[in-house]
Amino acid sequence: MLHSLQRYVPLLFALVLLIALFKFLQDIWPDRSTATSLLNGVRGMFWYFACAATIGWLLLVLGWLYSREKLPSLFLRPTLMDILDRLTNRQVIEDRLPELEAATYLDAESLSRALKQRIIGQDSVCTDIAAQIRRRLALSRRGKPVGIFLFAGPPGTGKTFLAKVLAQELDRELLHLDMAQFAAGSHSLSQLFGMSKGYVGSDSYGKLTGGLRDTPNAVVLLDEIEKAHPDVLKAFLTAWNDGFVTERSDGKIVSTTGAIFVLTSNAATERLGMLATQYAGDPESMRTAAVNTLREAQFAPEVLNRIDRIFVFRTLEGLDIARVSALEIEQMISSYGLEVAEQGIDPNIVLMLMVRHKKLGTVGSSRDLVRAIEEQLADSLIEARRKGFTRISLVQTESQGIVARAVRASPEVS
Repeated sequence: MLHSLQRYVPLLFALVLLIALFKFLQDIWPDRSTATSLLNGVRGMFWYFACAATIGWLLLVLGWLYSREKLPSLFLRPTLMDILDRLTNRQVIEDRLPELEAATYLDAESLSRALKQRIIGQDSVCTDIAAQIRRRLALSRRGKPVGIFLFAGPPGTGKTFLAKVLAQELDRELLHLDMAQFAAGSHSLSQLFGMSKGYVGSDSYGKLTGGLRDTPNAVVLLDEIEKAHPDVLKAFLTAWNDGFVTERSDGKIVSTTGAIFVLTSNAATERLGMLATQYAGDPESMRTAAVNTLREAQFAPEVLNRIDRIFVFRTLEGLDIARVSALEIEQMISSYGLEVAEQGIDPNIVLMLMVRHKKLGTVGSSRDLVRAIEEQLADSLIEARRKGFTRISLVQTESQGIVARAVRASPEVS
């Protein structure tokens, strides 16, 4: 009901405005003698307004003829351009043009550095994705999304996190869709693209169409794309090929040309991990081998054909695991409303857990380590929060194992 009334809101505003205008004129309408004196005053200014209007219309007609190249090139065209230069202050525009053009191009090196600072162990991927986005944002005529990228590799290597960081660095909204939730055919289509008119739920947009309608330049993260229903994949092909999707509730077209689509996949993780090591210095051969591997793993071939670039995430190694674990431990502690003091994580804690979980070699994920630490710390973190502490440090003890100790804030120096 509310959705139906929204289309009449502009008419209601116009009606209220007309009523208010009528009331205003009724209150201030002058008598006969006052109206006569006003008209006499306007009559005296008539020729000034008539001359200004004539000059304006003349310039408009000459501009139209100039755009159609119907003016003689010896006199009128140069004269008209001189007039327009005087009116528009051409020098100011020319001085600012290089600044405006430079602002439209992305600094790939800065983006790459920012990504490498937050994504552990995937430097080549960060460099490549920054270069790809810079090239595609520079295209003036696309008709398709900015890019359709596939992040493939073992779980826990930073695929989803890279998409989130990318959205932050590009100052774009993130539209995160877990494709495992869209494996039910027609119901999944309704969730993403809206319910057909006449059915329950047709008064609201789908998750994808509504998100792109509100934020057309979003980074659309399709997590674990291989789990989506085939009908859902076919609908995405339209979004990628035609540059738009259709909202099923009202039939309106929603553009996808400003969006960046990032797909993640855990298919054939062991084989892809081997490829990342085997072709570490040859990215083109690695991408070719990755496409063949994904096809052998029954990955939808029509999706592979639409992907602009495949990025293979390499398997994390011991030092990378330690760095990622430290970052994830800080995030886990912050989720309890606490923060880690400076140098507040004992390095021996991560090393001891890596030995216990046999993760000093080449492994895929740091989640086991973080899970083990959270199981030991959850109660002490809750207790520290209950007592009003905000900063803690993690230490290894012989009797209690890993414990969280509260750190009192240092007094301010005046």
